[in-house]
Amino acid sequence: MPPSAAPLSAVEIAAGVRARKLRAADVVAQALDRIERTDPRLCAFVEVWGEEALRRAGEVDRRLDRWAADPSLALAGVPIAVKGRHGLRTAGPLLAAGAVAVGATSVPGPGTPWQTWGLGSRGRTVNPWRADRTPGGSSAGAAAAVAAGLVPLATGSDGAGSVRIPAAWCGVAGLKTTAGRLPSADRTGLAVPGVLARSAADAASWWQVVAGEPEPALPSLPVTAVWSPDLGFAGPDPEPVALGRAAVERLVAAGVVRLVRPRVPVRLMDPGPAWLALRTPGADPAGAHRVRAENDRRLAALFAGAELLLTPTAPTAPHGHEGPGGRYSTSLTWAFNLSGHPALSLPAGFGGDGCPAGLQLAAPHGREGLLLAVAREAEARSGD
Repeated sequence: MPPSAAPLSAVEIAAGVRARKLRAADVVAQALDRIERTDPRLCAFVEVWGEEALRRAGEVDRRLDRWAADPSLALAGVPIAVKGRHGLRTAGPLLAAGAVAVGATSVPGPGTPWQTWGLGSRGRTVNPWRADRTPGGSSAGAAAAVAAGLVPLATGSDGAGSVRIPAAWCGVAGLKTTAGRLPSADRTGLAVPGVLARSAADAASWWQVVAGEPEPALPSLPVTAVWSPDLGFAGPDPEPVALGRAAVERLVAAGVVRLVRPRVPVRLMDPGPAWLALRTPGADPAGAHRVRAENDRRLAALFAGAELLLTPTAPTAPHGHEGPGGRYSTSLTWAFNLSGHPALSLPAGFGGDGCPAGLQLAAPHGREGLLLAVAREAEARSGD
C-alpha cells in the first residue's frame, strides 16, 4: 500500500479556509473519507470521531463567516489526529486555533515489550511503505496516518524517540521539543510533546500555535553542524548511516549546513542504563544523574562550536512485526531525552528494502525555531 499524498498541506488548508476559498466542513469530510477507505488496511486509528469532527468543522466555518479575518484561527479547518485515546487532553491549543480532531491514533498494545508497534481498532498498525514492517512507535498510528496522507498533522509524544523513530521509518518530519518547554504528564521529564507532519512548514505551524512563537526567522546560512554516525556508542547498521550521511551531503551542497570539526570527538556516554534507571520506580537514580551531567557537559562543549548535531535517526531499518530482536531502536534518540535537547527527524531517502530512513538534527535547548527553519530551507532547496 504505497502512501498517497494528502490533497493539501496544513498551511494550505488553513490559508484557504481563512480566505473562505475552502470550507472546513468539506476538508474534514474528505479526511474522514480517506480514513474510511484506507484505515482498514493501515490500522492507524483506535477511534474515529466523524460526527463530532464535522460538527466542529461547521463551527469553524460559521465563526469565519461572521469574522473572516479572525487572527486566532491559525489552523482553521486543519484535520488533525491525536495520539491515543487521551490525546485530546493536550490538544486544547490546536483546537482553539481552529484545528479539527478527527480521531485517536494507535499506540502499542498492552504488554508490548518494545514500543515500536501500534495496535489500531482493526489490528496491528502497518508501515505505509511496506505492510510487513512496523511504522515505529510509540507514536505509531500518528506517523502512519500522516505518511499515508490521511491527515497533514498528528500529535505525538517522545520519551525515548517515540516521535522521531516513526517519523524516520514512515518518511515524514517529526519534532521532539525541549524538555520543559510544553506541559507533560511524565513524572520523569523524559517524555515531551511532539508533532508528526508531512513537511517542516506544517510542523512549524504546530509549533507556532502550541508555543505561542512567531514563524521562525531564517538563520544565517549555512548553519554550522557536526556529523556523528553513532554518538560514540550506538553501533548503527551501515545502511542508515550511509543514508544519513548522504542526506547531510545534500544539505551541504545546497548551502544549508556547513560541517565543522568538533574540538573533541563526539563521544557521549551510553544513556540507555541511565534512562532505564530513571524510568524504573525504586531504582537508585544517582548513577543516572552522573551520566546525565557528563553528557550535558559534552553536549554543551559541542554546541559551543556548532549550531547543530546531525546523526542517523534510527540505527536500523524498520523491523518486522515479530520484533527487532536484541536491538534498541532508540540508541540514537534517547540521549536527547536524557539531556532535554530538542531534536527533529527529516526524511533521508530509502533503504534497499524500500522503507524510508531519517536524518536527526539536534539543537541547543530552546532552539526549536532553528531546527524548523533549517528543515524548511532544506525542503525548499531540495524541491521536496
